[in-house]
Amino acid sequence: MRLKHLIGVVGVLMMAGSATMAETEAVPDAELVDLGQVIPGLVCEARYFGNENFIGEQIDGYLAPKCLLTRRAAQQLAYVQKELEAFGMTLVVFDGYRPQLAVDHFVRWAADLDDTKMKTAYYPNVPKSKLFEEGYIAAKSGHSRASTIDLSIGKTDKNGGYTLLEMGTPFDFFDVLSHGENPDIPADARGNRLLLRSVMMRHGFKPYSAEWWHFTLENEPFPTTYFTEPVE
Repeated sequence: MRLKHLIGVVGVLMMAGSATMAETEAVPDAELVDLGQVIPGLVCEARYFGNENFIGEQIDGYLAPKCLLTRRAAQQLAYVQKELEAFGMTLVVFDGYRPQLAVDHFVRWAADLDDTKMKTAYYPNVPKSKLFEEGYIAAKSGHSRASTIDLSIGKTDKNGGYTLLEMGTPFDFFDVLSHGENPDIPADARGNRLLLRSVMMRHGFKPYSAEWWHFTLENEPFPTTYFTEPVE
């Protein structure tokens, strides 16, 4: 099984290398915006800049704790934030634009079957050797097109803090329980997922069924381009 997995990983790495040749090195001027700067009240946790993620370390390509998105996607997200603020809530963003450097880091990590230090927290029920096969890790990501976002909702308090709503699983939890409409999570978490999905869809974002936190702008401006420049 390990030999079969490694052969598959080599193939994925070769695909990633050839794909990079066709990628654009830089996003067009003024196209990427910092969500924390342009959407008042929005919270950017930037999970891949730190070590609170499924690898447990800062990810390649994240040189600053920023959440970036195309201007068009950010404009639509601002409407989501405004709607939630009326009810004492805020968007909490875990990741936006993800450079190909980061995706390549994920692929290298998945090939190292001995590194399982974050397994209990992020993929307790899935063997690491099956992360590619089951679609949790891939050589290319929609995030690299800069109009896909990972996020949740927080309940704000009078001191300016927030508490994440219960969603049934953490962000980046590799499991069927993370599927957006999984009926096996508690009722309050199902309701919170529905709230997130409804408000995002109302403002032009489509959900990804396997990850409750993952949304892509329907009319994304770069649907076939995967960018490589770092987050900085």
